[in-house]
Amino acid sequence: MSKKIELESMSLDELWSLHERICAILSSRITAEKYELEKRLAILSRGIDGIHETGASNTTSGKPRRKYPRVLPKYRDPQTFETWSGRGKRPRWLVAAMKSGHKIEEFRISEGPKRRQSA
Repeated sequence: MSKKIELESMSLDELWSLHERICAILSSRITAEKYELEKRLAILSRGIDGIHETGASNTTSGKPRRKYPRVLPKYRDPQTFETWSGRGKRPRWLVAAMKSGHKIEEFRISEGPKRRQSA
C-alpha cells in the first residue's frame, strides 16, 4: 500500500466509493475487535466465578451470607413491645427515648433464671 492517493484530484463519485470501502473495512474490524473483547471478558468473568466458587476471594458479591446464631433481645420498648438485641444501629424508639432523658438500662429486659446446659 505504498500507492499515494491524491484525494483532491478525485471526483465526487470516486471519493464516495472510497468512503464506502473505508466504512466497510472499519465496520468489519470493529466487529472483529468487539468479538475478541467479549471473548476475553467471558474468560475473565468465568475466572472470577471460579474464585467465588472455591471461596478464595474476600469479596461479598455473589457469595451467600454466612449464617449467624440467633441473638436474644436485650431491650424492649414498653409501649410497642418492639425489641432490640443490642447489635447494630439503635432503633428509633430507643434513640428517641434516650433523647428525652431516659437511660438505656431502663429498657433492659430482665433475664430470668439461667438454664444449665447439659454437656
